[in-house]
Amino acid sequence: FLLSGNTAGILSVLYASIVALPVPFAPVHLLFINLLTDSLPAIAIGLETHHERIMDEKPRQARESMINKAFAVHIFGEGLLIAICTMAAFQIGLTTGNTMAASTMAFATLCLARLFHGFNCRGKESLLALGVFRNPYVWLAAACGCLLLEIVLRYEPLARAFEIAALTSSQHVAIYALAIVPLVLIQSYRVLFQRSE
Repeated sequence: FLLSGNTAGILSVLYASIVALPVPFAPVHLLFINLLTDSLPAIAIGLETHHERIMDEKPRQARESMINKAFAVHIFGEGLLIAICTMAAFQIGLTTGNTMAASTMAFATLCLARLFHGFNCRGKESLLALGVFRNPYVWLAAACGCLLLEIVLRYEPLARAFEIAALTSSQHVAIYALAIVPLVLIQSYRVLFQRSE
């Protein structure tokens, strides 16, 4: 969860640097992400109950690296997917000519996408196989994270402190729509293809 989420942030900043776009995140945005968006789902994932088939899995070879090639590709792929959605939000914001609005959209999309990504990180299988509501803490973490983000986006004193621009209704819809795309794509892949593996 943390590796793929942080990969998304790094790739977003790297993309903006390469194509000479404005910096997508203010330092205070990254602080908010690290303190709240990362910690709440990470704790919730840690409370995931054991899986009945865990003992059927083959053990890792003693000399095998914990981050092997397949795992690294997995982390990078998920991070890239979140980064694409984040930078799509940034580009939508830039079309208004308001850099602060673009930064706000990128920040909010990255926050939400990482909160939703917590559902993907509950296990290797789809949510249908794991049990959608089996871990209520993930739902609680996502709800709390969304609420905290909405407070920052809408409460003017906090918005000023966090360098947040006021978003239009369509921009607000766009950040949620883009943020849920990685969850939908990853879960669809697991439902369609992992059953046969």
